[in-house]
Amino acid sequence: MANQQTNSIEACDITGLKYLDRVLPLFKRLRPEGTERDKAGNRQLFYDQYCALQLLYLFNPIVTSLRGLQQASELKKVQRKLGCPRSSLGSLSEAVRVFDPELLREIVGELIEKLPAQKPQDRRLQDLAQTLTAVDGTFLKTLPQITQACFSTRQDKGWQLHTHFEILRGIPVRMDLTDATGRKDGNEKSMLTNVLEKDRCYILDRAYEKYALFNAIVNAGSSYVCRIRGDHIFVEQESRELTAEARAVGVLEDQVGHLGSPKSRRIEHPDHPVRRITVKVTPHPQRGGRRREGAGQDLVVATSLLDVPAEIIALIYQHRWQIELFFRFLKHVLGCRHLLSQNPQGIQIQTYCAMIACLLISLITGKKPTLRTYEMLCFYFSGLADEDDLINHINRLQSHETR
Repeated sequence: MANQQTNSIEACDITGLKYLDRVLPLFKRLRPEGTERDKAGNRQLFYDQYCALQLLYLFNPIVTSLRGLQQASELKKVQRKLGCPRSSLGSLSEAVRVFDPELLREIVGELIEKLPAQKPQDRRLQDLAQTLTAVDGTFLKTLPQITQACFSTRQDKGWQLHTHFEILRGIPVRMDLTDATGRKDGNEKSMLTNVLEKDRCYILDRAYEKYALFNAIVNAGSSYVCRIRGDHIFVEQESRELTAEARAVGVLEDQVGHLGSPKSRRIEHPDHPVRRITVKVTPHPQRGGRRREGAGQDLVVATSLLDVPAEIIALIYQHRWQIELFFRFLKHVLGCRHLLSQNPQGIQIQTYCAMIACLLISLITGKKPTLRTYEMLCFYFSGLADEDDLINHINRLQSHETR
């Protein structure tokens, strides 16, 4: 059931409607979807209007629930700008069972193509031939935490959002939704194996540590940089001398060889040479005085990139944190911690609209958004900053990057 909207929404509370002009024309192609059985012409809420309302929800923190979205649809300002009529709770709830979320994937692709090419801020990444793509998953809860605790033995554990995030452009380029039960066909490794692309360098955490996945990535014409456990059997064939640059960033070892025991036949082993790079990390105590498990261990990275300097490999993995910042932005700024629907199709529609919102932010700024940009947009959408404040921030961002 949707959460109750406690505060009345006024027209002055709704901000950022003019920024939707970039995407509303793309939504027009969605109008016929879901109207096949509507022979009498009774449908009043169409797919393009529903997506526009979804973006309204994502861009306005004051709209916190489905009931709040319904209330916003009653405002003449919203109706005039989005071209949608007043929508009932029933219409909004029923929409997720009628509209196909996959139709939004094409719109996401078109927005990605409109983004300007970005040069890496770190010049050491300019010579990489493949697109740096961080892959990770985040959990979306369908039940409040207190309910989740009471029914911890339930099979319904929420949803997992498998995300591909381009590091240099700072945008999500793919999101896939699965249930969070951990089934074999819906775990992180299986999902990535099914959607591999050519000419990408996949940056992975230990959850993706699997030899068969490493082989699949290489066979697809891509490469990987993946953190692995330090206790794996590694048959060294070459130990490379460390440069001053590699030592400066904490690289301790740079070796080439084969992962896994050659005598073991129980699992698939990498069928290509693997480079293992060990990087010194500084442990830090976790909150409460306890140390994180394995915090004192050095970082061990496996990669198929044999000709890239060791310090660049360490730098590539360091950039993986950007996808974590994106997840924080997705949940805390765009409000995706709260799902407007518990229907899988409804969650997928909200997910694609969240991707569109992120791409719109990149198009609005014309540059790769920084954490400060995300914060300024949050202030703007919350009414704490006006449009002049936002424009001044964007201008400063552009002037800094052109120096």
